[in-house]
Amino acid sequence: MKVAQAAGQLKAERRLGQKSVYFPGRPAVLSTFTVAGPMEGQGPLGSAFDTIIPDTYYGERCWEKTESKMLKEAITHCIQEAGASERDIDFMLTGDLLSQCIGGSFAARELAIPHLGIYSACASFGEGLILAAMALEGGFASHAVVAVSSHHDSAERQFRFPTELGVQRPPTAQWTATLAAAVLLGYPTSPYARPGPRVRLTGATIGEVIDIGIKDPYDMGTAMAPAACDTLATHFKDFGISPSHYDAIITGDLGAVGREIAVDLLESKGLAVRNRFEDCALLLYDRRRQGVQAGGSGTACSAGVFCAYLYRMMLEGRWRRILLAPTGSLHSPTSYKQGEAIPAVCHAVAFEVETGD
Repeated sequence: MKVAQAAGQLKAERRLGQKSVYFPGRPAVLSTFTVAGPMEGQGPLGSAFDTIIPDTYYGERCWEKTESKMLKEAITHCIQEAGASERDIDFMLTGDLLSQCIGGSFAARELAIPHLGIYSACASFGEGLILAAMALEGGFASHAVVAVSSHHDSAERQFRFPTELGVQRPPTAQWTATLAAAVLLGYPTSPYARPGPRVRLTGATIGEVIDIGIKDPYDMGTAMAPAACDTLATHFKDFGISPSHYDAIITGDLGAVGREIAVDLLESKGLAVRNRFEDCALLLYDRRRQGVQAGGSGTACSAGVFCAYLYRMMLEGRWRRILLAPTGSLHSPTSYKQGEAIPAVCHAVAFEVETGD
């Protein structure tokens, strides 16, 4: 009975509504690292990436091995950036778009770190952050790495058509990012926490899967926008705040089409978001110059933008609070060929910067 009472009290302290959680201990981002592809290195955030590979093969014989190599490097360098070693990491969570998530598992086989593979498509970064923060808050870990990857060419031939075919892409299509990004989470009491401003996770909203019947894999923005709207509206309700609580609200991978739909849906609910709403798919590339149609996408799109841009802008004082809401299109190559619609999900994570010692 005492155990049940304690569990009930803990739930009451850390749950808000049905979908949201609060992190009293406020886990902190201790370090980040990004490995970007050549095209991403030529985009607006190119100078902010830690490593830019010279070509899409990066010395490997296939794009899948390239992606796994990028992910492994992002993880190892992220840990090294904090001054830690693999033995200091309690576990890592990885996500990617490859079948059976081999990007993460193949990278993990070369690392002496307990591994948990996750999948929420392009929302995997949000899922990983939430799960890692929960583990830290529950006392199950002191340090955890969240790392995700994607590769344009491996994703295209798995989900649509091999790039060698030169298939024409419609205006609603999005460009899967060739990127890998890793984040190390811990607490300011960690020996690897550096002095100065710290970006901390304050809470999150776990999204539900929403399907509005879109079947076109070249129009993921339309498929994901309602899921983003639902998660964001729920977040504001559960936490009892308005959109103005955040300096910026950043979705992941909605692109030009999905962003406008999401903004219109939220505004129709009386949530004034337009003047603070950004999307990672539109921050990663220069759409006019780089020919990416509606913008970017990919598991590492939101993660790469967060590590290379959002996180650093918070440390520099541009924003105090942001809400990052990665979105995921949950179809498979089999499901859409069988005529299934594309379900989607969005997970939102709140960050706040505080001044350290």
